[in-house]
Amino acid sequence: MTAAGPGELETPRWQRVGNLVGVFLPIVGLVAAIALLWDTLVGPVELALTAVLYVLTGVGVTVGFHRLLTHRSFETTRICRTVFAVLGSMSVQGPVMHWVADHRKHHVYTDEEGDPHSPHLHPRRGPLGALAGLWHAHMGWLWAYRGRGDPQRYARDLLAQPEMRFVDRTFLLWVALGLVIPFLIGWAVAATLAGALTALLWGGLVRIFLLHHVTFAINSLCHFYGRRRFATDDESRNVFWLAPMSFGEAWHNNHHAFPTSAFHGLRRRELDPGAWVIRGLARLGLAWNVRTASPKRQAERLSPTT
Repeated sequence: MTAAGPGELETPRWQRVGNLVGVFLPIVGLVAAIALLWDTLVGPVELALTAVLYVLTGVGVTVGFHRLLTHRSFETTRICRTVFAVLGSMSVQGPVMHWVADHRKHHVYTDEEGDPHSPHLHPRRGPLGALAGLWHAHMGWLWAYRGRGDPQRYARDLLAQPEMRFVDRTFLLWVALGLVIPFLIGWAVAATLAGALTALLWGGLVRIFLLHHVTFAINSLCHFYGRRRFATDDESRNVFWLAPMSFGEAWHNNHHAFPTSAFHGLRRRELDPGAWVIRGLARLGLAWNVRTASPKRQAERLSPTT
């Protein structure tokens, strides 16, 4: 084993185990859900729990972890910042410090040596190499225990915030809360253990599975397939059909062209639910100094083939 390089962090053993559980346990949940639905239909309570918790935790990732904490594309109150960090943690994509550090490192080395999850760095060429690269970018990088972003280098601003240190340190508590909430709601509605477990299955495990793979697709598909509207030094691409379910994250070439913009959908027809949340917060006085990409800046960065 070689030592981790500058600004890289060797993943601790507990987090390696957590990655395994976080990826494969939701898959088990989906298989169980299919088995449960083989002869019956899921009820409205389970569907509502899945949808509501998917939206809340998905917004926690895209607006909280990504646009607010990683890129500082807007400012908000300490309470809102903490709520976003908690919701993002409930998505089970890792503690907030590590998520932010990994993503900032991704932007420093996008699609170059040092990028934690580029699909273009696999040594094998041809179709098998492309598949191997996509696998690495989608999920395989979670087991690449070296080369991850070190919070001491890439997230020092968050380390200076007591509330962020608390949310990061209590990550497992928020994961548990994201599972307890649907369980208790299912128990309250159905008044049976079976009802509680079914609600846990859909509002917990299936919801995590769906959000995981939508998020992973941003790392893999959005650096491999789609349209490059802006001229960037990487392979980031816009994938329009993935944008609604990723809360606007799939306008990924837009994002890499203007990484500090709070809005990833830059045209009227580019659906960006994350931007809607930020605009709503701004109207309520809960978001300010919202950073955007002006039409002039956009025109200057357009790809010659656009």
